[in-house]
Amino acid sequence: MAIRRATREDLAGVKRLLYQVNQIHADGRPDLFKAGGIKYTDEELLAIFEDPERPVFVEEEAGRVLGYAFCMLEETAETTSLRPVRTLYLDDLCVDEDARHAHIGRRLYDRAVEAAREMGCSRITLHAWNFNVDAFGFYERLGMKPLYTTMEQRLTD
Repeated sequence: MAIRRATREDLAGVKRLLYQVNQIHADGRPDLFKAGGIKYTDEELLAIFEDPERPVFVEEEAGRVLGYAFCMLEETAETTSLRPVRTLYLDDLCVDEDARHAHIGRRLYDRAVEAAREMGCSRITLHAWNFNVDAFGFYERLGMKPLYTTMEQRLTD
């Protein structure tokens, strides 16, 4: 198995995993997420794969994508109240449901951390939905800690 940058040849495998991630979200928050969809078009994915500030890493074995990590460079400019901060945002990490518990997620996360260091970032961040307790446990085991909480009051069912 090898972790590398995603290429055009990975499109179908990445999309397969994007469907899996979307279904987890659609099951957890059907009021927000549509079942059967994914968050990018083919054209958007191919553009992301080429963007040096949005690295996508895949782990594949024998040509099959087993997991991915979508990353995004974010820079906060200095203001009168904020320090300048360079962050690698981990936009999405997924391991194929048939390949879980083989440490693929850990390897993808470690590669994202390595990329963050290579890009001169001082931290790595991500968002996780509260309904996804498996993800929370995974990220906490990696050493991540909550940064802040977004709260909501649902006004419709």
